[in-house]
Amino acid sequence: MHLVYADSKGQIYDHSDLLALGRNGEFLTDIYDEELIPLPDGATLVSLPGARALGVDPETGKTIAMPEEFSAVGALLPQGFTRLLLPAYAKKDESETWPLFGYTAVVWKDDNFYVAAESSDDPDKWNPLSAPDDKVEAAVSKITTLYPENRIWQHLTKCALEYGCLTSRNTFLERWEGSLPVSMTCNAGCVGCISEQPDDSPFPSPQVRMDFKPTVEEMVQLMVHHLNTAGEDSIISFGQGCEGEPSTRGVDIAEAIRRVRAETHRGFININTNAGLTDMIKLITDAGLDLMRVSTISALDDHYNAYYRPRLYGVENVGRSLKYAADKGVYTSINYLIFPGVTDREEEIEAMVDFVNENNVRLIQMRNLNIDPEWYLNHIPKARGELLGMKTMLEIFRQECPNTVIGSFTHVPPEQLRRNRA
Repeated sequence: MHLVYADSKGQIYDHSDLLALGRNGEFLTDIYDEELIPLPDGATLVSLPGARALGVDPETGKTIAMPEEFSAVGALLPQGFTRLLLPAYAKKDESETWPLFGYTAVVWKDDNFYVAAESSDDPDKWNPLSAPDDKVEAAVSKITTLYPENRIWQHLTKCALEYGCLTSRNTFLERWEGSLPVSMTCNAGCVGCISEQPDDSPFPSPQVRMDFKPTVEEMVQLMVHHLNTAGEDSIISFGQGCEGEPSTRGVDIAEAIRRVRAETHRGFININTNAGLTDMIKLITDAGLDLMRVSTISALDDHYNAYYRPRLYGVENVGRSLKYAADKGVYTSINYLIFPGVTDREEEIEAMVDFVNENNVRLIQMRNLNIDPEWYLNHIPKARGELLGMKTMLEIFRQECPNTVIGSFTHVPPEQLRRNRA
């Protein structure tokens, strides 16, 4: 498997002599055949700004840095694929930060590009090619004509047409999981937030956060439309990348759920949340929530706090929210932000296995953390145990959490789908 690199114009090449390396956290590592899959549909190859490509000389075993005019290359994976290794690179300027993407090791092998990744869910529904621009544009025109006064629909046009957000595109295409952003504010200051960064942040926000407060009536109108038109497996989801924490509007969300369920029992209502506001989560759960996905990066307080920068809550609150919802029959999952060389630390795995089992988490959605590797590693606690590797980590979860599904997307469990059909 050979090194992949790019020239100054972005043209990508494979190196005829140097073999590829990967990176697990701070450490360079060999890449093994069992860690590679063909470059998936919907993946993108990108040159890494200001980073020299690193390979290994097969004759001497020495690590070789390409000349400065050539850049390292990484792959940006579509949803449904779990990254196992970072690209091998050496930054020319350690203070330079990269955009908020999940960079994955890529190699040239058997006349094709391969990536260090594992398929963790069925990617078909979430392949960007399933929502072509012309089809989305027609759907946006149709829906905004139908609901010209609903500000949520108007807001989502930017998400669908400019950001290419698949969840918002689903809302216009009347299919699967649709988006329902409702909150301008948040109770956390996540380092990797894509919709709002402080003025001194090294990361520019790739999206703009919503700047209005939707009414309950606007929420209900969108929810009823989507649940009634998107099929028996339709999901409408509070909590999107273009907003803050939805549970800050827990009272209004609960009221919207009650009104919707008075009109229709079709589909499923989901919330994507940090679950730090346990009292609000209880209120929303009791109103008739079906599914809850909780964003987390660690079950260890010091790591969690370093990334989420929570305001007046912690991991203990998150666990209580999950446990309450699960006990009330909500299908709970965690949106687990994973990173090679961190998530596979021995102490991280042990803590998360306990957290998942103690709080009856039904699904772990593996999500590649979009962040600059150097910045992240410099701002979280150092490893206290061994690095076990991402493939080993996944196997441990499958063995030690037997009642939990490993995936990447929101699932509708069969028992709830049957209930919905009844």
